[in-house]
Amino acid sequence: MPVSDDDAELCWLCGRPLGRRVEYHHPVPKSRGGRETLAVHPICHRTIHATFTNAELARSYATAEALCGHPDIARFIDWIADKPPDFHAPTRRAKR
Repeated sequence: MPVSDDDAELCWLCGRPLGRRVEYHHPVPKSRGGRETLAVHPICHRTIHATFTNAELARSYATAEALCGHPDIARFIDWIADKPPDFHAPTRRAKR
């Protein structure tokens, strides 16, 4: 479940506690004028970018709620929910 900006120690996408490695996601990609960054797990960050283009992120998926509403991301969130904070697995690119 996505979290609010008040929960800095939690992943913006999945809501799990952050681990040793943290990456920062631009909800609106830098290439589209985005400046805000939010802390995410590396696996969550890779999944976002493997699923959507920067144009799609800027146009339709700039919030955690919108991302979680997409079936592929919802399935990922369900799968990752019980994994430890530093869990890593290969990320597959979505078929476009």
